[in-house]
Amino acid sequence: MKRSLPGGTGFAAAARWAEQLPSSALTVGMKVTPVLPIGVQRLLTGRRSVSIDGNTLDPTLRLALAGQHLMGIDGLVTGDDVAASRAQLRELTLGLGGADIGVRAREVAVPGPAGAIGARHYRPAGDSGGAARPLLVFYHGGGFALGDLDTHDAVCRLICRDADVAVLSIDYRRAPEHPAPAAVDDAFAAFRWACEHVAELGAAPGRVAVGGDSAGGNLAAAVALLTRDDGGPVPILQWLIYPVTDATAATRSRTLFGEGFLLTKADLDWFTDQYVGRSQLDPADPRVSPLRAPDLSGLPPALVAIAGFDPLRDEGELFAAALREAGGIVDLRRMGSLTHGFINLFGLGGASATATAELISALRAHLSRG
Repeated sequence: MKRSLPGGTGFAAAARWAEQLPSSALTVGMKVTPVLPIGVQRLLTGRRSVSIDGNTLDPTLRLALAGQHLMGIDGLVTGDDVAASRAQLRELTLGLGGADIGVRAREVAVPGPAGAIGARHYRPAGDSGGAARPLLVFYHGGGFALGDLDTHDAVCRLICRDADVAVLSIDYRRAPEHPAPAAVDDAFAAFRWACEHVAELGAAPGRVAVGGDSAGGNLAAAVALLTRDDGGPVPILQWLIYPVTDATAATRSRTLFGEGFLLTKADLDWFTDQYVGRSQLDPADPRVSPLRAPDLSGLPPALVAIAGFDPLRDEGELFAAALREAGGIVDLRRMGSLTHGFINLFGLGGASATATAELISALRAHLSRG
C-alpha cells in the first residue's frame, strides 16, 4: 500500500535538500533519512504514523521508506535488469555498514553438483581453532536471483559474534542463469559437506543448523525436508527469517503490502518467474514450495520469524502452523512493526536492530540446548 508524500512548497524544499545528499538513492533512503533534521523528517512522513492490519510501522523504517519514495524507488527489482538489480541490492546492504564487526572470515570452496560452490566461513574473533561450537549453514536472501555473500556479510558477522556460533554462508547458484532446483541442490550439497567437515569448520558433530532469510529461508526449509528423507544427518534447527514457503501463494499479505514496503508483489512475481517459471518444476514441488509438502512431520525444530509489513507474512505464519500441526516444535516470532529485509537493516537502529538482536539471541539459546 503506497503512501503518498505531502505536497506543497515544504515538500519541494525537502526534495531540493535531498538532492544535495550523496548520490546513492538507496543509501539516502535507508541510511541518511533516519538522521535528517526533524523538520525534513516531518515533511517526508506527513506527520502521520502508518498503521495497517493492527500493526504500526517502526518510525525508523517509516522515515527510510519515505526517503526511498522521495527518490522514486519502490521495490528491489530494477525493470528486468538482473545486473542492475543485483548492484542496487549490494549498494543498499554495503551502505549500511557492518563489515567492521570483528570475526574471523575466510573463503571456502564446497564441492557441488555442478562444480565448486563458493562459501564464506565465519568464526568468533577469539576462536583459536580448538573450540567446537554449533555451526549455522546460512543461505542468503535476494529472491533466488539478487543476493550474494557480500549482501549478507554484515548479518553473518553479527550472527557469528553475538550467537557465538560458526557460520558457513553459501553462495548457491542464482536464477535466471540457474533456475530451480539449482539453488536447492547446492544448498543440500553444502549442508552435507558441512556435516562431513565439522571439525575443520570449528563445530561439533550433530550440532549443525540451517537458516536463512526470505529465499534463503525457503532453501533452509527445503534442506530440512530433503535431509529427513535422505537418511543422513539432519539439521538440529531451522532458523527461518520471513521465509518464502509457497511459490503458488495468493495470500492477503501479498496484496495488502504489495507496494511501498521494500519488497513488492511485482518483485515476488519476477523472482518466481526467474527461479521457478524458467524451470521444469511444478510450482507446488516441495523443493520450491515447502508449505506444499504432503508430509511435514519428523522435521527439526523451527524458529520462524515474520514481519508485520511483509508480503510474505501470511505464508510464514501458515508454514509455522503447518509444522505445528504435523507435530513439530515451532518458535514463531511476530515482528509486527517491521518490513521484509529487516535483518539486513540492523544498522539503521530502531526496531530492526532490536528484532535482529532478539532473533540472534534466540538462535543462540536454541543451539545451546541442541
